[in-house]
Amino acid sequence: MKVHGKCLTLFLLLNVLTGISVPATAQTTAPAQIKAEISRLQQSLKDAPIADKNFAEVPSMVEGTLKATNDAVNAGQLYLALEKLGQAESLLHGVQRAADKTEVEKGGLPAFQSQWNKASLRLTALDKDAHAKPWDHAPLAVRALSEAAQGKAIPLLEGAQGFAVATGPKDGLFYIGQAEGESDFATFCASLALVDKGPGFPLRSWLPELQTMQAKANAAFQPPQSIDLHSRFIALNSTIKLAQELDASRFYAGALFAYLEAVRHYGMLKTPPLDAAKQAELKQDLAAERTRLAASSGDDSLAQLFVERAQSYAAHPDGSAPSADEWRGATVILDQVLPAYYAAKKTAAQIAQTSGKTVEITLVRWPYT
Repeated sequence: MKVHGKCLTLFLLLNVLTGISVPATAQTTAPAQIKAEISRLQQSLKDAPIADKNFAEVPSMVEGTLKATNDAVNAGQLYLALEKLGQAESLLHGVQRAADKTEVEKGGLPAFQSQWNKASLRLTALDKDAHAKPWDHAPLAVRALSEAAQGKAIPLLEGAQGFAVATGPKDGLFYIGQAEGESDFATFCASLALVDKGPGFPLRSWLPELQTMQAKANAAFQPPQSIDLHSRFIALNSTIKLAQELDASRFYAGALFAYLEAVRHYGMLKTPPLDAAKQAELKQDLAAERTRLAASSGDDSLAQLFVERAQSYAAHPDGSAPSADEWRGATVILDQVLPAYYAAKKTAAQIAQTSGKTVEITLVRWPYT
């Protein structure tokens, strides 16, 4: 099905997050929690195998992602493991819902609406709990992952109903499942036994930065770049959209994470390829940055997350060569994302003001595409 294929393609664009230094007590607990969740998802896949030919590739995708999750845990890269786990959970929930379509095929829209109503009650309650959760001593990166996932759940659920009406009841099932997966992952993140290192990151609204980023994206959207890099512009604008939604709902950690992701997407529009000499220099610079962050007395876990991701781009566990885009992505993180992170610690930028007459244009698009 076309809509499902789009989701799988977008799913593969999700990026890797990796670990930070945490106290020994948390290190002995959080890995066990993640491994237990890996086992649960693996068992779920065995108990409810995906037979639908539209999702023939999904079991191997989920199994591969869960294996990578386990490898990351064993390597002490807990954020990398956590991000991989979220990817697997969202995809698995989505395809299991979509594959279990007999009831909806027989009962049509009323049967779909019954499933949607049940999911809505549960996810609305979880969303309320997520907004009320105190994150007193959790690392910012964990909070950001949780809030970003929870922030996607309700829009995905609402989109499910739209697809069910527009293209057919069974076409909304994937998005119900994906919404459930995002929300369940957000809840799992909130349960992790991880604590921050010290003074917390000062959270606030990121609207000024997001306005500036949107203006940059709009200005860059000119031919031939807008044609040649169309998929990158889609990723950039969908990430800005997510950040704005998270910011509006006061999920400020998640909004900061999405803003920094938008900085990365924007940087990928123009950063040139790296030659061998620059690749070696980049690895050294990333190692130095990681050492500096490890010595930080405060909670710089979100910066650490991006550095670890850059290192995962530049060095694969299986020894395979990074792609040109991975080298460029690592460069963008070091040269653009990290400076944006440190700038975000400073006083909030002034919100952009408009003057004269304005025309409001509303673009209707599917969430996060």
